[in-house]
This record gives sequence, C-alpha cells and structure tokens, in this order.
Amino acid sequence: MTTRVGIVGAGAAGAGAAYALRGADAEVTILEKSRGVGGRAATRRKNDCRYDHGANYVKDGDERTDSLLRELGDEGLVDVEKPVWIFEGDGEIREGDDDEAHKWTWTEGITQLAKRLLARTDAEVRKGTRVERIAREGAGDGTDSETWTVTDTDGETHGPFDVLLLTPPAPQTTALLEATEWDDERLGTLTDAVAEVEYRTIRTFVLDYDFRESYPWYGAVNVDDDHEVGWLSREECKDGHVPDGESLLVAQMAPDWSAERYDDPLDEAGADAAELVADLLGDERYADPEWVDDQGWRYALPEGGVDDDAVRSAEGAGLFFAGDWTVGEGRVHRALWNSHDVGERIGEGAGGADEN
Repeated sequence: MTTRVGIVGAGAAGAGAAYALRGADAEVTILEKSRGVGGRAATRRKNDCRYDHGANYVKDGDERTDSLLRELGDEGLVDVEKPVWIFEGDGEIREGDDDEAHKWTWTEGITQLAKRLLARTDAEVRKGTRVERIAREGAGDGTDSETWTVTDTDGETHGPFDVLLLTPPAPQTTALLEATEWDDERLGTLTDAVAEVEYRTIRTFVLDYDFRESYPWYGAVNVDDDHEVGWLSREECKDGHVPDGESLLVAQMAPDWSAERYDDPLDEAGADAAELVADLLGDERYADPEWVDDQGWRYALPEGGVDDDAVRSAEGAGLFFAGDWTVGEGRVHRALWNSHDVGERIGEGAGGADEN
C-alpha cells in the first residue's frame, strides 16, 4: 500500500528527503511557508544581479555530493575557484588553510539545488503554507491505524499522512512539537531534546558597487568571533551573477551584532554594515554602495546537534526529523545527506527507496 508522506519545509532537507523517496511506493506532499523552495539555500534577483544571500555555496564534502550535483545536471553548475581566506578581530585578511574542496552553486543561484532535486520527484509542493500544529489521530477508516494531520495558519488541514517529517530549524520544530496533539510520553522527552539546540542569528547585507577590484580570495571568514563582520564574499566570483564591471559583496554580520541590529531599519543598519566592510577592506569607496539589500536569518546556524536517540525515538510512530540541527553543523551538504538518509529509512518501510 502506498505510504502517504508529509514533509514540513522545502529547503535542502525537505528536498533531499523527497529525492530519496522518489523510487519508493510513497505519495509525498511538502508544506512550505515561503513562496519558493530552498530555505536558507536561497537566491534573490535585483538590478540584473543574482545572489545567494543565505548559504553561499554547496561544499562537496565527499564524492557523493559531487556525483549528485552532476547527476542533477551540469548546465549552469558553477564551481567557485578562488579560495576562502580568514581574518581576526584586527581585520587583516590573510590566506587560510583552504581545503580546496569544491564550492558549488549555479548561474541561476543556489536555490537550484532544491529546484533540481524536486524536479526529479513526483512530490506535491504546497507553497505559502505555514504549519501551525500537528496531531496524531485515528485513521477513520475502521482500522486501528493512526495517522498524522497538519493544520496551517489559515485553518486548512493537510493529510492524513502515514509518515510526517519535520525539517524546520530546531526552535520552530520545538514550537510545532509544543502544539502537537499526541498522547504519548515520547512527546515531552522529544520536545525537551529539540529545545536544547541553540542557534546563531545572522543578518546579511548585500552591497552593490559600480566598480570591481581584483582580490585573490572569493570569501573571508572571521575565525576568532571578534569582528562585527562574520563573513564577506564576492558574488562576482560566480559566473552569471553580477554584470561586468560591477561588484556585489555579501556581508554576513556577526551573531551579536546581528541580534542587536536585527530589526533596525535597512538604511541605518545597511550604512553601518557598509562602513564596517569598507574598514575591513581598507577602501572607503565600499562605504557608499549603489544599493543595499538585506535578509535576516533568526535561526541561521545551529550551535550544536541534538541527541540522535531522542530524534529517532518517535520513528516507530511515523514521526521523523531532519536538517542541519540534527547533525549540529550548518552546512548545506550535511542537511542534504542527513535528510536523504532519513528519506531512505522512510522509504524502506514504503517499498524501498532508490539507492542513488
């Protein structure tokens, strides 16, 4: 019998799980709060520029990532060749210990990861659907089986699902678990475990300039957590992202700065961020960008992982979890493969998933 699978979130984790299930006897429905897919692996377009304003690239990590990305299609695939350098609180950018791993994106942006994964599945993606609560209840078909139903903020009910996979960041998953109707002692233990995962808040600024300088690095990362800028990268290093003669910097501010300035108006916070970037680069021209865009990520990067036994304790009841917070590392490829593995486990109970 076909297994009905509900997935909350169409980011790298949700898409990875759906991809793993494409060869299983499963009917997959994805509920996504945004109007697009990709989650933090997101791309935006403005003034003829295209930029990855959350996750900057997919690090290959191992051979299977490289193989998967090529399986999704070489067209438009971009490997950022320049290295990532480092800086400390003194702001001196210098060569770091770059491991020379591939840094993948696409000419159309990193959101292509989720789009291409989902395009190879039969999953139904319901965008603009913000999940508010979930419930475990009888199937209503005269049997003793139980299923999961999901209610969104518009009061619409989705399901029933034989299996439910939650992929939002841990704090949002905690809120869903707290609103879960399930009379089972595992729920409290599970909720407490997920609630322990802490996150760093990041506010990202995108700064455009009508000139382009040459640097030996693509990105620079603060390694001692003692600078207001946590990450700075040059989007012009990605083919097809920035028109010739322009430069586009992506500045991810440090967690403390980001949390303090999270709700400040863009014109004020953007001007201050540009000043910090100009100081970091030692060039006052960067204090006066042509235009500025921003994105706040309240739950950007997990500070650690969750107890694996805890998150797997409810799988027997058809409740699964996936995402970077379950492995404790804010990397796209870690979220992707964690969810892919979860999808395979779901698929094993649904007729067997494709092994690729």
